[in-house]
Amino acid sequence: MEGIYPEFNKEEYLNGELQPVFFGSALNSFGVRELLDCFVEIAPTPRPKESDTRLVLPDEKGFSGFVFKIHANMDPKHRDRLAFIKIVSGTFERNKPYLHVRNNKNMKFSSPNAFFAEKKQIVDISYPGDIVGLHDTGNFKIGDTLTEGEKMNYRGIPSFSPEHFKYINNADPMKSKQLEKGIDQLMDEGVAQLFILELNGRKVIGTVGALQFEVIQYRLEHEYGATCRYENLNVHKACWVETDNVKSEEFLEFKRVKSRFLAKDKRGHLVFFADSSFTLQMTQSKYPNVKFHFVSEYK
Repeated sequence: MEGIYPEFNKEEYLNGELQPVFFGSALNSFGVRELLDCFVEIAPTPRPKESDTRLVLPDEKGFSGFVFKIHANMDPKHRDRLAFIKIVSGTFERNKPYLHVRNNKNMKFSSPNAFFAEKKQIVDISYPGDIVGLHDTGNFKIGDTLTEGEKMNYRGIPSFSPEHFKYINNADPMKSKQLEKGIDQLMDEGVAQLFILELNGRKVIGTVGALQFEVIQYRLEHEYGATCRYENLNVHKACWVETDNVKSEEFLEFKRVKSRFLAKDKRGHLVFFADSSFTLQMTQSKYPNVKFHFVSEYK
């Protein structure tokens, strides 16, 4: 393809201004090695990352890392759940205690996993830039930080406002516990978000793409033995709500007038459902001291 596309420039690639394109087929094992060889050659070295207290450098001695993905039922036979950690600085060692910053609790891990395609193996030590899978019993959420004792949190993994919304209903009353557990675990993976309406407690699923509703429905049935039905819900945007004074007359009036459109997310944060961009603009204008955010990590 030489002459058709511009010449590859590594600096532009590292700056996020250029994206290389590879031709091949994983199904036919064509072009896979070339892609991997090229990626090894051009991939950037581990970069510094900003935390809520300071800039952390990859060559620092102290370990730090953060959870960027959670996956339930990777092995359906064992109902396991893995939290994927990206190492930012220092080294991660097997069976060494680390601080779970949000829970303020020391934890150690006897079988951290490294992955390559479908293969995984226990690793004794991992380095900045590495991805490690940790067996999780529900301790982790996306964005959680692990350190050797320093109290800091990494930002930059917010939950964005979904684009599609539906009520989720239990289709089999005999499987309510299975549905509850399934929704709880699948929402922790970050592919969709759960909201509970303040007015009546109904559960709402929000996703970025419409296909995700089918994926959730399929996984609930085949991984948890639960069945669900959806109902359409007219929501333009979900906005996380913030105020400096929860007892102010303005905020109390906002909660009273908009009570039908208020919900809580999985972490208990208040969310406003706007049914149109006009409604959102009018609400922002009427309640200037109430802040509306399109990401959950707004502090």
